[in-house]
Amino acid sequence: MPRIDSHVHFWRIAQYDDSWMKGEFAPLRRDFGPTDLKPLLDACGIDGAIFVQAQDVAADNDWVLGLADEHSWLRGVVGWLDLTADDLDDQVRRARQDRRLCGLRHLTHNEADDDWIVRPDVDRGLAVLERHRLPFDLLFFVRHCHHGATVADRHPELPLVLDHLGKPHIKAGTVDDWLPTFRAMAERPNVVCKLSGMITEADWAAWTVDDLRRYVDHALELFGPDRLLFGSDWPPCTLAGGYERAYAALDELLAGLSPSERAAIYGDNARRVYGLEA
Repeated sequence: MPRIDSHVHFWRIAQYDDSWMKGEFAPLRRDFGPTDLKPLLDACGIDGAIFVQAQDVAADNDWVLGLADEHSWLRGVVGWLDLTADDLDDQVRRARQDRRLCGLRHLTHNEADDDWIVRPDVDRGLAVLERHRLPFDLLFFVRHCHHGATVADRHPELPLVLDHLGKPHIKAGTVDDWLPTFRAMAERPNVVCKLSGMITEADWAAWTVDDLRRYVDHALELFGPDRLLFGSDWPPCTLAGGYERAYAALDELLAGLSPSERAAIYGDNARRVYGLEA
């Protein structure tokens, strides 16, 4: 079965808020698009990818869907709509006329209010997504992760996708503040988790596969192979070794799984969760 990278980004720097791309993040301050990514997918034997929004701008939805017209391997788009909009139901109906719009995300971890995701107006928006069964990606820092179980319980029919394992403190090598809330999310059957974004939470210059191992092992134990998705988090991963190294590290960590379990993580689960066409 085709292998799908469930988490990539593109941006046009002239139409992007690059205010955070300073200091060590400055290498990301340039355009990144499909022609940059495709050779990396080919090198790792990845057949397709899912774009995930990188700014809270609805115009990017149409831009990336246009890119998908040009690049058939771009299998889905996790876009953005304002969850607090009064006409969100109508917006979702219009957006879903293109079935490649397969989910939504909000830059939750950028909100000044750490409780943004459980605000009443946001909760009403999540209820709209639940009615449409439109997946929502949870972009959390560890301090937000305690909200994951709450959101899942309020909206049990809403598919929720935890990005980057909730950004545990891999560089510090700690789990105590992360693992309880990660476990609580795993106990909710409507939550799945992306094995993504780990190397940028580690020591960019000195991380090893073993630095990632305990976090992947916890994910495998708690979510199981049927609720985990491979994602590269490209291009941010270029800051910490790049696409091929990130892929090779995860592949090593999953080497003990059966062929069917690996197939689930590397593509089958993404197709199921996001409703991708075969």
